[in-house]
Amino acid sequence: MSAPERRERAVRAAVEQGVVGPAAPLAGLLDITGIRASAAALRAAFDEVTPPGTPVLHAFAVKATPLVPVLRLLYEHGGIGAEVASPGELALARAAGVRPAHTVLDSPAKTTAELREALALGIAVNADNFQELARIDALVESAAPASPVGLRVNPQIGGGSIGALSTATATSKFGVALRDPGARERVVRAYLDRPWMTRLHTHSGSQGLPLELMVRGVAAAYGLAEEINAAAGRRQVDTVDIGGGLPVDFASDAGAPSYADYARLLKQHVPGLLDGRYGLVTEFGRSLLAKHGTVLTRVEYAKTSGGRPIAVTHAGVQIATRTVYVPGSWPLRIAAYDAKGLPKPGPPVAQDVAGPACFAGDLLAENRPLPLLEQGDYAAVLDTGAYYMAAHYGYNSLARAGIHGFAATAGGVRFSVVRPPQTFDEIVAESGGGHADALLDP
Repeated sequence: MSAPERRERAVRAAVEQGVVGPAAPLAGLLDITGIRASAAALRAAFDEVTPPGTPVLHAFAVKATPLVPVLRLLYEHGGIGAEVASPGELALARAAGVRPAHTVLDSPAKTTAELREALALGIAVNADNFQELARIDALVESAAPASPVGLRVNPQIGGGSIGALSTATATSKFGVALRDPGARERVVRAYLDRPWMTRLHTHSGSQGLPLELMVRGVAAAYGLAEEINAAAGRRQVDTVDIGGGLPVDFASDAGAPSYADYARLLKQHVPGLLDGRYGLVTEFGRSLLAKHGTVLTRVEYAKTSGGRPIAVTHAGVQIATRTVYVPGSWPLRIAAYDAKGLPKPGPPVAQDVAGPACFAGDLLAENRPLPLLEQGDYAAVLDTGAYYMAAHYGYNSLARAGIHGFAATAGGVRFSVVRPPQTFDEIVAESGGGHADALLDP
């Protein structure tokens, strides 16, 4: 059964089983089969281009879908560890059962306490800058730490089509800028002064970055690793963390580019990195989950304004923040379903699909040709498995949506609760409800 077929079955079943409806007008759906398939494809792609026995850790970028059951699924059934960039993300990974040896800590603003915890647990640490290395020095006190430690470098190769996600520009906030005067020599010296530092990290960008630019970034890191090892007279750097960033096609159901495409391009242009001399770490996020998530929302009202139809739904800026604020860079596909969860028939009609927030720009789609959505119908927001349904934006104190995993087979669709909908009591509590008198005069 194809991914679109599983999605069609899941939408209909969600309506029939009351996962969505008048009392629950918004829900996220995660395709368990699809997630497992993505994890398997990632492993297979790098197995194909590395000799047997090459140490390869695939660490999921938790920021993409920070849900404990997702991390658990990827780890237990996909062999995928966790890349964390905050204490909260580390807590999620630990709650999911991800072992420290399969966890990588990245962040440009790690506190001393965060570093101390990671080093005590044996979690791999990628330092962002020389000041952070000095903190690590103080914590390890010249002894070799139990954790693998590396340094993130910025190869300054340029950006992709989305500037905010391009992390290898000349002025990026991430890592040590390799092309700045004296920086490369200082990096090599930092490794020679710390014989226990055995990893090197780079990540050139995310959505909007072409594969060729990603490969150039990896090649720069590999060249630096070779230089460090030559200066050290031994294989001091034994692992290169190449980050993630595989872009996703949000315009169709296609899975291009694939992990296999990227791995083969790496093999072609950076063969020395993949010949078995170096261990590898990857940090993919969006590409593992995006295609396997659907936000399903009921059309509460259907109206017209200036002659244009508008479907008012419960999915807007709170689940698709990037799309609402920067629609040109983050367009999303919308599929129309009727009140029974069946594909909506009829000719395409240009219409807006609006969210519930109280500002005019809260639109998932503007002037989009779709079968005309009517009151009680459903709009499905596709490709929202990463950076959407779980990355809640609390505008208007809108509640976080419930999220359900689904397994679709010929025998039916089974749902499991991944995260229940947020309650009003929870909204009040996190908004200071327990301290209502805090600002009153004594």
